[in-house]
Amino acid sequence: MTPADLPLRPVGRSGLRVSAMGLGCNNFGRAGTATETLEGTRAVLDAAIDAGVTFLDTADMYGREFGLSETLLGESLEGRRDEVVLATKFGHADFAPPVLGGAKGSRTHIRRAVEDSLRRLRTDRIDLYQLHTPDPSTPVDETLDALADLVREGKVRYVGHSNFAGWQIAEAEYAASGVRFVSAQNQYSLLARAAEREVLPAAERWGLGFFPFFPLHNGLLTGKFTREGGPEGSRIMRQRPHLWRDAPWDALERYQAFCDEREISMLEATFGWFFAHPVVSSVIAGATSPEQVRANAAAATAWTPSTADIAELEEILPLPADPAAG
Repeated sequence: MTPADLPLRPVGRSGLRVSAMGLGCNNFGRAGTATETLEGTRAVLDAAIDAGVTFLDTADMYGREFGLSETLLGESLEGRRDEVVLATKFGHADFAPPVLGGAKGSRTHIRRAVEDSLRRLRTDRIDLYQLHTPDPSTPVDETLDALADLVREGKVRYVGHSNFAGWQIAEAEYAASGVRFVSAQNQYSLLARAAEREVLPAAERWGLGFFPFFPLHNGLLTGKFTREGGPEGSRIMRQRPHLWRDAPWDALERYQAFCDEREISMLEATFGWFFAHPVVSSVIAGATSPEQVRANAAAATAWTPSTADIAELEEILPLPADPAAG
């Protein structure tokens, strides 16, 4: 696959365009992975850019120590910054270090966080700057006002949010007086479809681009795992075996049969389902090897489902009942 083969998709109603397949950089600097080192990170990044995966999504908290993912990404991008759309996040409620005089979404914290991220990323601007989790301690209009200053100064091009509920998306839209959020990033996959209840409708209503994280549900939607087990070196088998044990294997085996009937891989079917949703701007998938990046890029455009395919697929892996409905 060449860069020309991987399409660009709009981020909502904004002028930002990103590669349909994105690279989640949460593994950069993660202990126990091939991308813990600069060499491993650079190998994955080079493979991504060569395959047309030019939307890179990181956060200041990623890595075995705070800021390490951004640091490794910045070093690996030396001389190639203009070839990518660079996104990062700030203000995670649980992991971002406190800044004296400001909560995580405050003007004080944002000012400190953006300067630190720019330094680590070795760049003069961030293409998409995202609030990592909602901050109930700070009015959203203060957050937006601080971000608007960064946009006017050229340090940030666009702003987005992550982990917002539907009502918080609406609140932010009504609070915006100038710069507004252009994107939402939430967990979403065929095994985690709760975003369809409120988040996706809110994103569509206000013209936000949507970025699903954990799109492959920690690898369960790649076709590499079965009821009997999975790759020994995989993160699930090493660190989260409960995800494999508790997976809905009857449904996943029906999904595999669905793929076999169409002579496609589960990876191709999963990406095809995502891209059938116009609100999805890019599917952010992590990787720890060049081979994973190339496989994801190749699968991204391999299959276009019909309306009947979508209906059957969503019947196999249905949206669970709303627990709030009683």
